[in-house]
Amino acid sequence: MGSGSIPVTPVLGGVVVLLLVVAAVVVRLGGFARYRAVLAAGARGAVQLLAVSLIITQVVRWAWLVVLFVLLMFAIAARTAGRRITTGGGWWWAAVPIGAGVAPVVALLLVTGAVPVTGLVLIPLVGQLIGGALTATALAGRRLLDELAHRRGEVEAALALGMVERDARLEIVRPVAGTALVPALDQTRTVGLVTLPGAFVGMLLGGAGPVQAGAVQLFVLVGLLAVEALAIQVVLEVVSRGLLVRSAVDS
Repeated sequence: MGSGSIPVTPVLGGVVVLLLVVAAVVVRLGGFARYRAVLAAGARGAVQLLAVSLIITQVVRWAWLVVLFVLLMFAIAARTAGRRITTGGGWWWAAVPIGAGVAPVVALLLVTGAVPVTGLVLIPLVGQLIGGALTATALAGRRLLDELAHRRGEVEAALALGMVERDARLEIVRPVAGTALVPALDQTRTVGLVTLPGAFVGMLLGGAGPVQAGAVQLFVLVGLLAVEALAIQVVLEVVSRGLLVRSAVDS
């Protein structure tokens, strides 16, 4: 039996193009999004994956390039999350929760030697952690600012009663912050039953055993839970202190 790897053929490319066209047509007929955005996202994804694949094969040869590549991923994630939350000038505060979530987990991995310290391992692993922190930060930031906007009167009432601004905002946003962790919780709860995540499938296709693939996937999922929980906690503080706010354009 073969390793199970998926061959890259013109047929596979044709199927990808067909699926992208189907998605664009459905979006166009449904009228719930711009079909050009779907086509552009697919084309951009293809170009970026090709470029990153070529770059990574060179980057992993030198440790300093691995560090620079990880920092570039972090910077892009911070900008993306910040812009998802607000178009105002304080979007860069999104870098704080992403860094606070990812840094401790990566440090733990390096100190304990739980994973090999090589570029081929660190780049995809840290990339997944950064991606999880990005998602949690963007979801939490938008949800918390929405809640503050909808319940502005309650915040003002709390201030009138003598509460400091941080505590008044925190009282409003804390109960809804957990919604940002729901996607990660659902993914972890249903893994193996509803979904087979990328790390697990990729290792199986690469010839790894089921136990090894499952252990690595569990490590990734639990790591993402830790990263996203930390990120959400820091988003709570950043929003409560008024450092990350909704701009007039967003309101």
